[in-house]
Amino acid sequence: MAAGDNSKKALADALNGLLADYYALYLKTKNFHWHVTGPHFREYHLLFDEQATELIATTDLVADRVRKLGQDTLTSIGSIATKQRIKDHDSTTTDAAQMLKALHADNEMLIRALKDAKALADQAGDNATDGLLDDWTDQAEQRAWFLAATIGEA
Repeated sequence: MAAGDNSKKALADALNGLLADYYALYLKTKNFHWHVTGPHFREYHLLFDEQATELIATTDLVADRVRKLGQDTLTSIGSIATKQRIKDHDSTTTDAAQMLKALHADNEMLIRALKDAKALADQAGDNATDGLLDDWTDQAEQRAWFLAATIGEA
């Protein structure tokens, strides 16, 4: 296998890790969307839904990049579980302030993973993935910003 092939495989592996994290963060965000209560219910319910919609829309783009690199994507909930770094959150009784803090921390973790993948895209000479990673990083930074600003009032 040529050195370029190794760098593309490493990039695809990183993208599959991102894909797992996007699914984990999507499900956590939807869990919070479904179970948020309190005086800011409507605001948080809508914020979580908007963010979840953006997250799930990105999954197909990430998976497509993996396939364009000639690699396989994740195939099941089990394969997501083996790759995800974002922890599941099974509680349905978390208070809204803790939800906001958890999602903020997870988006910050995702930002770091996106930046790590960008370095791999650069090593692989993959300009297309590099550009997409910039877009996805910007989206994650915006989600984190909105959550941080909202935490200030929570």
